[in-house]
Amino acid sequence: MSRDLPPLNALRAFEAAARLGSLAAAAAELYVTHGAVSRHIKALEAELGTALFQRQGRGLALTPAGHRLHEAAAAAFEPLRRAWAGLRGAGETPLVLGCPGSLLARWMIPRLERLKADLPGLRLHLAASEGTPDAALTGLDAALLIGTPPWPPGWQVHRLGDERIGPVVSPRHPAHARLAGAGPEALLDEPLLHTASRPGAWPEWARRNGLDPAALRLGTGFEHLYYLLEAAAAGLGVAIAPQELVQADLDSGRLAAPWGFVETGGEWALCTRRGDTGPRVAALAQWLRRELHA
Repeated sequence: MSRDLPPLNALRAFEAAARLGSLAAAAAELYVTHGAVSRHIKALEAELGTALFQRQGRGLALTPAGHRLHEAAAAAFEPLRRAWAGLRGAGETPLVLGCPGSLLARWMIPRLERLKADLPGLRLHLAASEGTPDAALTGLDAALLIGTPPWPPGWQVHRLGDERIGPVVSPRHPAHARLAGAGPEALLDEPLLHTASRPGAWPEWARRNGLDPAALRLGTGFEHLYYLLEAAAAGLGVAIAPQELVQADLDSGRLAAPWGFVETGGEWALCTRRGDTGPRVAALAQWLRRELHA
């Protein structure tokens, strides 16, 4: 007779290996041998009749079946870890908040002193990441994101505010004076700075301004928004960004936004696993919402 659930020890070994990307690291975390972790995973694979991992260089990569099982395992183990920590009196552990590196550097870090003053009882551990976290929010208690719904169905989403994006240019840009006095169509003649993390930002802005996205000329690209905006501030071209992430630069005159900002249909959101909302998350969501609308 087949079992309804996998063996718990085997599932723990698999979840640790999937989360850490290494059999050796999983063995160290679980205080067992490398061979024990390997045998547990092979037992699961034999019972399922399919591979859960494949070799990728020196590390491991999950197969499609492995991804599916890891999402389910992480969703089960993470609440257990938090509940166990609370029962052991670890209720004062930091709240692990993930957010994209550019958002962390340009928006959260400048506000940390105010956050500590306003919410003195909240201990935060900030984890920089790029891209959207996995559906289980593995390793995180919450994530601060700018994105477009729908969000994963297993998330509890605290909507904080609308996303607004717009082009920004430095007074150091050789064509700043000409561009600042022209309409949005002037940007069709400019090689535009862009970022791989938001490939749809320029086309979305163009559509919202009645321009043909196909007519845009993309220039230098950057992996992260932070570098994109530093290049714009150095006068290397016109960039595009969420208003809140460049507001300090606009206030200081380091950047200008001659064409303003438009809503994208996206939103700022604080996301947790569904059912995980507690007083710390509720207080943080309220504070973030207030900061965005300040």
